[in-house]
Amino acid sequence: MTFKDLKSSFQSTLSSYYDEQEIDSFFYMVLEKHHQLKRIDLALQPDLNVPTIELEHWHLVLEQLKTQKPIQYILGEAFFYDLRFKVNENTLIPRHETEELVAWILNEIKRQNILNSTILDIGTGTGCIPISLKKNLPESTVFAIDISEETLKVAKENAEINNVEVHFRQCNILEISDLENQYDVIISNPPYVRELEKKEIRPNVLVFEPHLALFVSDEDPLIFYRKIAVLAKEQLKPNGLLFFEINQYLGKETVTLLHDLGFATIELRKDIYGNDRMIKAKID
Repeated sequence: MTFKDLKSSFQSTLSSYYDEQEIDSFFYMVLEKHHQLKRIDLALQPDLNVPTIELEHWHLVLEQLKTQKPIQYILGEAFFYDLRFKVNENTLIPRHETEELVAWILNEIKRQNILNSTILDIGTGTGCIPISLKKNLPESTVFAIDISEETLKVAKENAEINNVEVHFRQCNILEISDLENQYDVIISNPPYVRELEKKEIRPNVLVFEPHLALFVSDEDPLIFYRKIAVLAKEQLKPNGLLFFEINQYLGKETVTLLHDLGFATIELRKDIYGNDRMIKAKID
């Protein structure tokens, strides 16, 4: 079988589950991961054969995709800010919206010329935020915390994969009263999806990604933002910055929360899809 034939089989098998563009994307992601071949390679060698020994692997990938298991979990990796990150069932898959947050943070740090900043990421998951920041700010000192020991194992591996030093710590942010250091920048992308919003979540996310990192109660959806902001007030350095990724439906409520806690300079930004998605705040 040629790769061209395999691609056609991929399209016909998955056409009732995904659109054509998604299927194409999946095919080329597997092609590059397992054969070190890119789209251009097949264009130049249209009759290139699939090694027989690899056909069973492609079959297994197809079967998993039919269950709507995310391709990143199937491959065991995702790309974020041009870096490779290991992912598994203990971690959320890094999102493009979070890349926008990282870009904003980097721009602000460079604009304020605090390249040797001390940074804390709360609820780090794969470690994509602190690792990307450290990679782009080698003079900075970067810390990250998460509630899950298994998640932190993945984050530590990702720091090694990307050859950066990040100081990781396990703790439940809702149960601590001190962040241990003073910071120039504190960041969090905490759980923020309300239970009532589950009906909007795609099955590949709802079934496969860790609910601990996704959902909060309908009764107090800003619980993490409130606790982190209270801690940040005490442990941000003068002119320090607090960044959040937020629930798109609770932008105004999150801004009000921060204002009520004493943050006077607050900026709410939309993501590339036009949704309220991130906030920068500081205490004047």
